[in-house]
Amino acid sequence: MFADFGYGILIISFLLAIYAIGAAIYGYTSKSQKWVESSRLAMQLTFPLISLAALTLIYLLVTDQYHVAFVYEVTSRSMPMYLKITALWGGQSGSLVFWGWLMSAFATAVTLRKWDRDQEFLPWVVVVSSVTLAFFIGLVIFYENPFVKYWQTISGEVISAMLAPAGAIPFTPPDGRGLNPLLRHPGMVIHPPMLYLGFVSFVIPFAFAIAALVTGRTDDRWIRITRRWTIVAWLFLSLGLVLGGRWAYDVLGWGGYWGWDPVEIAAFMPWLSGTAFLHSVMIQEKRGMLKYWNMILIIVTYALVIFGTFLTRSGVLSSVHAFAQSAIGPSFFIFIGFTFVTSVALLIYRWEDLKSEAQMTSLLSREALFLLNNLLFMSILVVCFWGVIFPLISELATGQKVTVGPPFYERATGPLFAALVLLMGIAPLSAWGHSTLKTLGKAMWKPLIVALVALLAVVFVAGIHEPYALVGFFVIFASASITLYEFWRAARARGHAQHENLLLALWRLAGRNRRRYGGYLIHLSIVFMAIGIIGIEMFQTETQGTIAQGQSLKLGGYVITYKDLAVFDTADNRNVARAVVGIERDGQFLGDLHPRRDYFYESQQPMTIPGVRSTMADDLYIILVDWQPILSTGATFKIYHNPLVNWLWLGAIMMILGSVVAAWPDKDPEYLPVRVRRGQKAAYQPGPVK
Repeated sequence: MFADFGYGILIISFLLAIYAIGAAIYGYTSKSQKWVESSRLAMQLTFPLISLAALTLIYLLVTDQYHVAFVYEVTSRSMPMYLKITALWGGQSGSLVFWGWLMSAFATAVTLRKWDRDQEFLPWVVVVSSVTLAFFIGLVIFYENPFVKYWQTISGEVISAMLAPAGAIPFTPPDGRGLNPLLRHPGMVIHPPMLYLGFVSFVIPFAFAIAALVTGRTDDRWIRITRRWTIVAWLFLSLGLVLGGRWAYDVLGWGGYWGWDPVEIAAFMPWLSGTAFLHSVMIQEKRGMLKYWNMILIIVTYALVIFGTFLTRSGVLSSVHAFAQSAIGPSFFIFIGFTFVTSVALLIYRWEDLKSEAQMTSLLSREALFLLNNLLFMSILVVCFWGVIFPLISELATGQKVTVGPPFYERATGPLFAALVLLMGIAPLSAWGHSTLKTLGKAMWKPLIVALVALLAVVFVAGIHEPYALVGFFVIFASASITLYEFWRAARARGHAQHENLLLALWRLAGRNRRRYGGYLIHLSIVFMAIGIIGIEMFQTETQGTIAQGQSLKLGGYVITYKDLAVFDTADNRNVARAVVGIERDGQFLGDLHPRRDYFYESQQPMTIPGVRSTMADDLYIILVDWQPILSTGATFKIYHNPLVNWLWLGAIMMILGSVVAAWPDKDPEYLPVRVRRGQKAAYQPGPVK
């Protein structure tokens, strides 16, 4: 009964989304505000309805209703309650329901705002949001229904269907298969929702961009309305990527956080275009320039959001992150093609209206450097996109699968990332409109000396002489010292003017210009993350060996001694093999680590849990590969030494802080004046600046 109820609610939600699309278009074309308002209310009604459907599915999960196929596939009686709830996005069909629920929540939230001055945007925001929502709910209804039930036919065959086949009776398995062990890690519990939040958030600025194209509003009003949505989307997408990296580091047992897996890249590509968009919109707000870029970037970001979801769920890619083979691939492909072609057609139609209000007169001006920033981001995006689709093209053309591995991506993107990090420090020093080498050099020479001193310390103190690493560290130190110098210079100037100490002056500066100083914090977080990336990518070492009890392996100055091993069953249906290894360095005992291997009886799948000793200097990462019942026979360990990797996670924490500062609401952002191109009539009259 509950399964039928949940499925019926989804059908009603789908029909409401379709109605909202039609009512919004009719209301706009007939200039009927009643129809537009009806479409808005219809779309908002989808949120409580899809919430009800999602809660119904969660109820089925937590009450062990194994006659529902989805419940059987992702839960078991031994799973704790929190895992049963989060199993909602642990399978294909449940994750699509979750995606649709988030879409309805965001669409409802954005249409709750006051629309007095932006009424012409409303119907098209409703249309774009509802089209996206209808597509995902339609996938659930017609392809990936989480409410299908098990039935046993007269012949004894068990089949899954929504309605009972002729002569069939309900069938309930005694227990479920349980969630994939890899998905039980806390990082994986949080990682998918963060990615989905990032994906769905980017739909909102895309919806306003399409509304601006349809209505001919070529000012920057749509950017101002969606500025915070874009920052929030970028934050969630960044968190999703970082949490995914942490999950891979803790669970997959290969000693790394990023393997250039196709599905990893599929989530990374909209982050690239979205980051470029975040930088580019500032130029339109300040100078009325790069309007073409902003439209192209948000269209590409939306397309990549859907494309990434398509790659994960269509089964066309082999990946530890991907779901199983599914019939929804063609529908995704059609939807991507339809939305992309429609968006580009609108862009071409409004091309002449998107001319810049000012001309770029200096190659070293801030807008020119931001344009270079966009080109670098898009270059990395092209490399990633080609690496993902080339195996698909090769298979279609030759019938053979070709693998594009990490060396391709690292060689192609490494110099581009280095240029981005350096540009990240230089660009804020340039002036709007015009800059020269002399003015930039005057602003940079002191921080560059600091960077050079820091580099010499790395060479002589740390003993690093690898040329590529030294170039990378110099770029990092240069960008960091320039950013910190900007903090110090601004705080000192305010401190002298207002008679404040440096910390108070910096605090008040950040309060007056949160977006700027939040951006600086994000830049510093990227620097910290880059330190961790260089450390593990260029200086990681590893060893593997089989040793008996009391014997040792050596790596990176550490001595790892095999002490003991226990194999036992747990109350939650696991078989655990847990080793005890002692760690020493320079003759000093540092403690014991406990690498283990968990085998889940229900799903008949193992999971490797490394033993890790972490400091800001390095990680010692130990994996139990194999063992023998007799301790003296030995156990096999694989050991990684990962220098500086924890700077990556520290940078991620700082990124959250910077994003919160940048997104923190101003006193009244709705009353900011809007830039309008010369000779163009503003579509509304802004209120007073408060």
